[in-house]
Parts: sequence; C-alpha cells; structure tokens
Amino acid sequence: MSNAFPGTASHRAALQLFPMDVRRWALDVDFVTQVQAQDDRLAAIRAAFPKEGLFAEKDWLLSPDAFPIEKKFVAELEQLGHRLFVFQRACNQLYQLSVKGKQPEWVARYLDAGKPKELIEFSRRKEIRDDLPRIIRPDLILSEEGYIIAEIDSVPGGIGLTGWLNQTYSAFESQIIGGRDGMLDGFRSVLPNGGDTLISQEAATYRPEMEWIAARLNQRMLDPGYSVLDKNQPGASGNPVVAAGVDRSRHGSSQPAWVTAPGYSWRVVAAENYEPQDGRAVYRFFELFDLPNIPGIENTLHANAEGRITITPPIKPYLEEKMWFALFWMQPLREFWRRELGEKYFIKLQEVIPYSWLLDPTPLPQHAVIPRLEIHDWREAAKFSQKDRELLLKVSGFSPLGWGSRGIALGSDLPHAEWEKRIEHALATFESSPTILQRFHKGRLFEHRYWDPDSGELKTMKGRVRLCPYYFVEGDRVKLRGALATIAPADKKFLHGMSDAILFPSKAQ
Repeated sequence: MSNAFPGTASHRAALQLFPMDVRRWALDVDFVTQVQAQDDRLAAIRAAFPKEGLFAEKDWLLSPDAFPIEKKFVAELEQLGHRLFVFQRACNQLYQLSVKGKQPEWVARYLDAGKPKELIEFSRRKEIRDDLPRIIRPDLILSEEGYIIAEIDSVPGGIGLTGWLNQTYSAFESQIIGGRDGMLDGFRSVLPNGGDTLISQEAATYRPEMEWIAARLNQRMLDPGYSVLDKNQPGASGNPVVAAGVDRSRHGSSQPAWVTAPGYSWRVVAAENYEPQDGRAVYRFFELFDLPNIPGIENTLHANAEGRITITPPIKPYLEEKMWFALFWMQPLREFWRRELGEKYFIKLQEVIPYSWLLDPTPLPQHAVIPRLEIHDWREAAKFSQKDRELLLKVSGFSPLGWGSRGIALGSDLPHAEWEKRIEHALATFESSPTILQRFHKGRLFEHRYWDPDSGELKTMKGRVRLCPYYFVEGDRVKLRGALATIAPADKKFLHGMSDAILFPSKAQ
C-alpha cells in the first residue's frame, strides 16, 4: 500500500495504480478526517461556553456549522436595516403628529390604549421627542418566496448570545455575518463611554448574556488582543465572565475601582432599586409593562427627563406595539407612509410586512367591509373554516402576553370553539389590550446538522428557520452586526429558541 497522502501527486498516482482499494482507503481517510474535524469543532464550542451560561435555565442544540446565506441575500439584509430605521422614524413621527391633530387622532388613541396616563405623558416629553431605539432586530421567517417580517423587537434578547456565537464560530468559519467582534462593536456604539444595562426580574433569563457582553467590553479596555477562545488569558478557562462588568453587589463582593469609574466601564445591574448616576448612560433591558414591578424606577425616569442621564431604548411604549404592521396597511394612512418612507422603501416593505388588521370592535357602516377578509363584522371571522383560519392572533403589546410567543395563537391550530372564544375575548378587551390579526406565512423547510445530546451523534434536522439580524444605529449609518439563526423542528408553528431547536450564527457563502 502506498504511503501517499490525500491530495498529493503521489496520492493521485496511487489512485491510478490501485483504483479500487486505494480509492476506498482515500474515502475512509477523508471521512475520518471530516468526522474528527466536526468533533473538534463541537469540542471547541463546548470549551468556549461560559460556565454561567448565556440564558438562565435554558439550553439549545449545537451545530458544527454556521447557517449559510447566499451573498445576494446578505446584501438584502444589509439594506433592510436602513429601511426599518426609516420605518421606525416614521412611526415616531406619525404618533406625534396624531397627538397634535395633524394626523388622525385615532392613531394615538390606538397606541395609547391600556397604558397609564403618567407613562403616556412621559413618552411625549419634548426632551426625548426624536429618540429612537439604537438596536433593531426583526424576526424574519424564511419562506419559499423569500422572507417575511413576523415582528420587530426593540428590546431584543440574543445580543450576547449572538456575540458569543460569532466569536466562537469565527475560529473555524470564515465569512461569519458581522465578523468576530461585530456584536461587541455594535453594543459599544450604543454605550460608547460605558454605562449600565438595567435588567428587571421579568427579564432575568437574559442577564447572563448581557453580563458576557459587559465583561468582554471591559476586558477589551484592559487588553485589546483578548480572545474568548484563548485559554491562557485570565478568566477564559471555565469562566469567561470575569468580574468586570458583573454586578457583584448581590454576592457581597466588591468591584475593582476601574469597573465603577464613570465613563470607563459597562455593568449589568438589577433594575429594581437602581440609583442613576449623572452622566452615566442606561441601556433598558425590560419591557415597559414591567415598570410597576420595578421599585424606585421613578428616580431613573426623573433623571432621564431632566437630561442627567440617557436611556435607550427610549421610554416610548407606543413604539413597542405590534399594531404598527396593521397601521402600515391602513388605507387612510397610505399617503403618509409613501411620503415618509419614500416610494422605493414603501414598496419594499409592502413585500415583507405581512398584512395585518386591528381587531377594533367599532361597528362599520352597513355598506363597508373589512379589507381582504370581505366581512362586515369581526364576529363573522369567528365562523371561518379551518382552511380560512391561517391567521395569527397577537396581543399587540404592553402586556406580559405581548412578549415572546405567549400571546400568539394560530387559528388553524385551534378548535372552532376556542377560535371563536379568542375572537370574542380580543374584541372585549380591545380598549385595554388591543389585539391584531395577521396573515400566517409558513416557513420553508431547511436541513441542517446538529449534535444529538442523547445519542452523542451528529444528526440532520429538517425544520423551519427564524433569522434574527441585529442592526445597530451608529451615527448616520445602520450596520448589520450579526444574524442569529434558529431552526425549529418542522412540526413547530412558532419559531423561537427552545430546547429542541438549533441556535447558531449565520455566514455568507
């Protein structure tokens, strides 16, 4: 048998002299090499995983490969970020014009429904009039036709997770979207001089990943060459979340002086009983419906109102409503959207924003119908057949049910009686908690490899993909800094992080 190595000239000659045995040997060697490479990747991913985890009490399936995206689609994703920034800017403008009576008054009435008077008044303060979220994360469902935007999240989870995935996979994958440190650079642009990330108990699941972000940013201040995969660096083995950036007050240990030095550190702190520091920026990682459960938050809001601190995302509950997609499709607002978005952006967003309706129980004139459904009363929708119920019911916002998939139901999955009950409930609670109805778009099926923790083997999952690109508003530019892919099993209708889903970064190919 020849001693030739695969790919060399002697190896190719051996294949010609001993075609059957040598080719079989070469294939076996290639197979073993590939298996070893996958095992090495999975070992590297596991070794890099922070001891504290990235999501509290949650896990997911690992894959040795990033999610591949064609370069043409990557270019589309890069352009989408600016379109969504312009859309959110237009939403902010529409609400304020409605308040002033320069656009229909029902716009602000819809968006303010169910919210405390004090919060509404705060959101209208002139000091924060032009403030917009600095991070934009749409949830994209990849379909046969392209993609659809399920919703836009202004207070997104997954920032630290995507940052860690990008760093980890960049060790063995090229062309990771956003690059190795893109998510870190993006988040630093949100708090360029350091600041405090406030996390409420309701959002505590995401605390570990934000601690990871803060720790990495603080570590970079000490050593710009620090690598999360470098086992020789302090804190990299076993516990990459170093003391820097982690609020240790709850553990009774003190922080190094440089961690608390104004303008030079990033911290993660509990929103409950937080004491603002003049000039220190705040990143808000909690939903505004949670404000009553956060003692002492008034001090932080007062400091923001007086200009002593900045808060992002801004305290504007009207910007965090799912009903914006329904307002986008309303005929009376059509010319506003065309003007504010521009004809090109307006048409592009029509292609990817699913048609949506507000379940407003207000009676229609006898000659009118609800567009595209051709019904006169929402109770007629309760009579739809299962085939016609490919519709999603979604709590619009300002509710614990408006976060994640808790307030979402697919009509075709519900028994007729339950569907009818939910329609009636949505109509009865509209004034306090508006609900939208949205066309359901089924995701396209993909196949991707993952590590099965039960069998210890690589397997292939056939599932549907939710793609979450992370856009950071950096000055006058909107930059794509990462894209988290989630593949859920094909029988799952709602695509989100779960123990039987694969979570991994995306790469251009």
